[in-house]
Amino acid sequence: MISLERSRQNLWRKMSVAALAVGISIMAAGVAQAGSCPANQMGIDVIKAGPMEPKGVTDAVLAATDLSKEMVALGDHQFRLRRLEVQPGGIVPWHAHADRPAMIYVVSGTVVEHASNCAVPIVHKAGDVAPETHVTSHWWENTSKENAVLISVDILHDASDMNM
Repeated sequence: MISLERSRQNLWRKMSVAALAVGISIMAAGVAQAGSCPANQMGIDVIKAGPMEPKGVTDAVLAATDLSKEMVALGDHQFRLRRLEVQPGGIVPWHAHADRPAMIYVVSGTVVEHASNCAVPIVHKAGDVAPETHVTSHWWENTSKENAVLISVDILHDASDMNM
C-alpha cells in the first residue's frame, strides 16, 4: 500500500516537472521571436562599429562562479550574472562576443541594438531575451525617456575585458 502511494507521488512529481518544462518551453519560444533581426535584413558586417565609450550606463556584477573549479573545468573563465541600467540617451559601447557568449534579458524599458549582422536596428522591450554568440558584434542605446534595466548572464574569459 505504501509503495503504491509512493509510486503515485513519484508519478505526480514527474508529471508536474514535465508540465513545468512544457510551459517554460512555450514561454521561451514566444520570447525568442521578440526583438530579433528580420531574415531579409541579415548579413555579415552590414553595419560598421558604433560608439566606443559607454555613456549613462551602470554595470554591476551580482554574482560570479569560477568555472575552473566546476566540472566543466574552464580555466580562467567565469560564469557571471550582471545588472545593467541604461539611462535615457545611454550607450553600451561597441563590443564583440567572440569568446564571451551571453544572454540579455530586458527587465524593464526599451533598448535598441545595432548589430553587425543586421541592417536595421533591433528593438528590445521588457520580457525580450537577446542571445549574444561568437558572431555577435554590436552596441546598444536607450532612445526612450525611461531607464532600461537588463540582466546579463555571460561566460567571461578575459578578466581585463572592460566591454559591457
